[in-house]
Amino acid sequence: MKVIATDKAPAAIGPYSQAYKANGFLFTSGQVALDPATGMVVGTGIEAQAEQCCRNIGAILEAAGIDFSKVIKTTCFLADMKDFGAFNAVYEKYFVSKPARSCVAVKELPKQVLCEIEAIALSE
Repeated sequence: MKVIATDKAPAAIGPYSQAYKANGFLFTSGQVALDPATGMVVGTGIEAQAEQCCRNIGAILEAAGIDFSKVIKTTCFLADMKDFGAFNAVYEKYFVSKPARSCVAVKELPKQVLCEIEAIALSE
């Protein structure tokens, strides 16, 4: 197993790693709409926050030497399912390979953000 870490994505805000590479796969932690430079939430709407989540996932993928085309599964969390359509419009720009996905509404997300994305990708 190998820890993947980059300063181009937000540092972990708890006892976890940004990602792990193991047995040919990359497993990312959930990424929320935090600016990696400031640690502050980016945007107040779902579009801006989804963009930042995707940029953070992209930075982790890059640190692992891969890109979005290698993502095979995502799990997406929304604070409000009414944001589903707008979230999808951003998501589909990044996850062009259309990985398997679960998308659920949750009661609350860290720092009161509107969405969170985690990913599993092929790393070899």
